Amino acid sequence: MLQEVRTLVVKTWEDLLSIQSKVSEEKKKNPIDIRICHGGCTSSGSAKVKEAIVALLKENNLEEQVKVIETGCQGFCEMGPIVIMSPNDTFYCRVKPEDAEDIVKEHVMGGKLVDRLLYHDPETGEAIPCYKDINFYKKQHLLTLKNCGRIDPNNIEEYIEKGGYQGLYKLLKEMTPEQGIEEMKLSGLRGRGGAAFPTFMKWTFARNAKGDEKYIICNADEGDPGAFMDRSILEGDPHAVLEGMAIGAYIIGAKSGYIYVRAEYPIAIKRLKVAIKQAEE
Repeated sequence: MLQEVRTLVVKTWEDLLSIQSKVSEEKKKNPIDIRICHGGCTSSGSAKVKEAIVALLKENNLEEQVKVIETGCQGFCEMGPIVIMSPNDTFYCRVKPEDAEDIVKEHVMGGKLVDRLLYHDPETGEAIPCYKDINFYKKQHLLTLKNCGRIDPNNIEEYIEKGGYQGLYKLLKEMTPEQGIEEMKLSGLRGRGGAAFPTFMKWTFARNAKGDEKYIICNADEGDPGAFMDRSILEGDPHAVLEGMAIGAYIIGAKSGYIYVRAEYPIAIKRLKVAIKQAEE
C-alpha cells in the first residue's frame, strides 16, 4: 500500500482550493465510481466482490473510466457487502462476487439499475435506489463520521476536496493558540466518553501546564464490546484524526504525538500509515 502514497506540497490557501477544484473536475470527467465497503463488510466478503468487479472492468477496458474505491464502514452492516455507485449514490446490498457481472454490464455499461441488488423497504417492499432515501440513513446527521464510506481513505486529495485541512491552515495562519481555545469554547465541543467535559477546558489546562515537552495523544482504544467508533473513523477518514491532533498540538504547545490503536485493527493501522506518510509534507 505504501507505494501508492501520494504526497502534496501545500503552502497557501490557494493550494488547498486548487486541489479541491482539481478533484471536483476529475469527478466531472469520470463521474462513475464504485465505493465498496471495506470496513465491517470485509467479514462478509467485500474483498472478493472488489476483485470480481475490478477484473470485469479490466476485461471490458473500463478501468480508466471507472474508479473502484475501498471505503471505510458505510454503517448498514446487516446489508453487507455494500456497494455504492456514483454519481447517483445507488445503494446495492448483500452483493456477492457473482453479482459483479450485472453491476458492470447492466449498471456501468448499460446505465440500468440492477433491481435485485437494491435495498427493499421491509414494510412496503419498495425498492429504494439511493442510500440517502433509506430510512436507516435518512434521519442520520453525521459529524465525526461524515466522510466515512464517502471518500477514499487512502487519498489525501479526496479529504481535501471535502474541506479537509482548511481548519488547520486557518488556525496556523490566522489565529493564536488562545484564539483557538476561544473558538473551541464557542463551538461547544465536549468529550464523548460520558462525562461530556468541555474540550476548551482540557486544552486550556494542557496549555497552561508547566513543562518543556508536551505530547498530543490519540487514544483509539475501545473497551466496550462491539463498539467500533474509533475503528470506523481510523479506517474511513484517517486524515480527520491527524488534522484534529495537529490542531490540538498547536493549541497546547505539543511538538510530538502518539496514536494508540489496537493490533486487532489491521486495516486501521494500514490506512493510518498511509495517511501519516501523505501528511508528512
